Amino acid sequence: MKKWSLITLVGADQAGIVAQVTQILAADDCELGETSMVRMGGSFSMMLRVRHDDMDLGALLKGICESLNLHLHVDEDVASNCEETDPDVNITVYGADRSGIVAEVTAILADAGLNIIDLETAVAGTADKPIYIMTIEGQALQGVDALTEAAKKISKGIELNIVPIQTLRA
Repeated sequence: MKKWSLITLVGADQAGIVAQVTQILAADDCELGETSMVRMGGSFSMMLRVRHDDMDLGALLKGICESLNLHLHVDEDVASNCEETDPDVNITVYGADRSGIVAEVTAILADAGLNIIDLETAVAGTADKPIYIMTIEGQALQGVDALTEAAKKISKGIELNIVPIQTLRA
């Protein structure tokens, strides 16, 4: 019987990481579920939900991790039979870059029932005037109105936009 695991790989960004790792997984009949792969600074990180026969994924990937100098972590997926979670709200946040923006915004929105599905951040602007940008997709478990009301508690100088979204599945 196949099971699900989560694989995390991190290392210096270089061409071919995705191709080489996924080729090894495919060759052993592993199936990919959700994945997230992104370059951050000079590093590249991958998180993959992998369905596989009962095997040691660490041993399977050991050689490629050594040759590409990747750090590997494998966990059994705690929710092997979970259904995908669709977001129903998109939130964008803009503000002068400073420490604590993510902590402040996510704590206030969590108290209003936001379940974060995906969160990405970036710094734009100039070196003298950096602007912090955060994009969140999530589920408004207490409704969009609760999030809109909670957003009033966020510090001045932070702009927050909440947009309901509908996801259609075939």
